[in-house]
Amino acid sequence: MSTPQASAAASAHSILPAKIRPRQPASALPPPSIILTLSGPDGPGIVHRISGFLARRNMNIMDSAQFGDPTTGTFFMRVHASEPEPENGSHPDPKASDYAQQRSAFLAKVKAEFDDEFATEAAVSVKIFGAEEKPRTLIMVSKIGHCLNDLLFRLSNNTLPITVPLIISNHADYEPLAKANGIPFYHLPINAAEGKTKEWQEAEMVKLAKQYDIDMIVLARYMQILSPQLCSLFSGRIINIHHSFLPSFKGAKPYHQAFERGVKLIGATAHFVTADLDEGPIIEQAVERVDHAMTPADLVQAGSDVEARVLARAVKWTAERRVLLNGAKTVVFN
Repeated sequence: MSTPQASAAASAHSILPAKIRPRQPASALPPPSIILTLSGPDGPGIVHRISGFLARRNMNIMDSAQFGDPTTGTFFMRVHASEPEPENGSHPDPKASDYAQQRSAFLAKVKAEFDDEFATEAAVSVKIFGAEEKPRTLIMVSKIGHCLNDLLFRLSNNTLPITVPLIISNHADYEPLAKANGIPFYHLPINAAEGKTKEWQEAEMVKLAKQYDIDMIVLARYMQILSPQLCSLFSGRIINIHHSFLPSFKGAKPYHQAFERGVKLIGATAHFVTADLDEGPIIEQAVERVDHAMTPADLVQAGSDVEARVLARAVKWTAERRVLLNGAKTVVFN
């Protein structure tokens, strides 16, 4: 026997137009979706035009965020939209051998249609991704491993939407950890006597990045300064973690210097790498309170925890296409 509430719900559902009745999922797999990011000159009607473009292709907006910067007059937008039902009634099978090609073709088609429709908006920068895409990420590390360990742990728990096809280091310390996670490890030390110069090292890095089709590079406490040429080649695609809440303590052992000065806050900053050392656009920051009773070892431990959390958030948000460059700053739709 149905209740009055159930009867009312059924009646309300039955009078909904067919086009807007809730669809029952055909399978356990969610329908494919896209992420569109946009930046360009601000002006009236941008959101309307974008939503109209998607609606005309039967794409449903699942999530949208936008920001107009009043100081630069630049508009930023991130849209997550589900894709239309194919004419044959089924989306491509992710297990199919040609799935990647089908997805690439679809995304290229949508991008071409967008470029055609917005051809007069030359200053607008638009990128379209498959929401399921996981950026191929190169992790680089030296002798301090807390950030690398944290990233690999999150990766193993499927809480970090990236794939890591290789790890590079100027030391061999973390080769066993890489192998334990099934990730190829490349040791690229600088040794002038063997002709392994800084130029050789970076040339090998670039070669490997191209070989593995890398989208993003994460410096997980990689203690080498990158050349301006390398920074330019991967502009906007290299993320670094830095103890930048200790700006007065440069060089070696910053936490020990902080201990000597009796600081009350320590912290970390994740930022994009530029040719200007540790001055790239900031993605995420956090601080931790400390006190007079803490030893240098305590400060190192607290700082390591903050660094790992901040870097993981920055990598996740960047992988999810939530971070857009805004000159020397970023817009983060988190």
